[in-house]
Amino acid sequence: MTNELKKRILSSIIILPMILYIILKGSYLFLTLIIILYIVSLLEWSKLVKSYLIKSLGYFFLSVVFYFTYKLRLLEENEIPYNFLFVLFISIFSDLGGFIFGKILKGPKLTKISPNKTISGVIGAYILTLSFIYVAFMILVIEFNTITLLLVLLLSSISQVGDLVISYFKRISNVKDTGRLIPGHGGLLDRIDGLLFSLPTFYLIKLFY
Repeated sequence: MTNELKKRILSSIIILPMILYIILKGSYLFLTLIIILYIVSLLEWSKLVKSYLIKSLGYFFLSVVFYFTYKLRLLEENEIPYNFLFVLFISIFSDLGGFIFGKILKGPKLTKISPNKTISGVIGAYILTLSFIYVAFMILVIEFNTITLLLVLLLSSISQVGDLVISYFKRISNVKDTGRLIPGHGGLLDRIDGLLFSLPTFYLIKLFY
């Protein structure tokens, strides 16, 4: 196990429980977290992109994303945020599944945008995410139906696309990570790239359906 991977595992063990606690608490603590993440994201995006037009569009996109993120949590303000956690864990396990299956199985590359992304990683992302959500639903005695299946596949796909989008901008900027905020992970955008796309998508689905 490399030192980088050890740092990644250790930082995940420390940070994830803290984030989950804040999400569950909601209210002003969650709003504070959102504001901090929003500011850090803007700073990382500003350093990552040189084009004024693309940079401005990114600012607007991030503003909408974090607004939708806060609104999604407010939909369950006085309850356990099952919907928010649903999207969060889809993004986490899509990323984890892609990393594990890609490293173990390797195989054909998915795209030149991100050389580390493989077709086996994409399939692994779906498998691990669906497995986790299915087991979680069984434990919580929630029906896992066709709609849930399609929703998991959709959000996992969008999360993976988000990963590729940030990878594209890193590639054209010739940088490995968007920052050094999280040991073993890189910058904040490196870790929330999938959520930047899956959370607002789910919020719009909840809003209109």
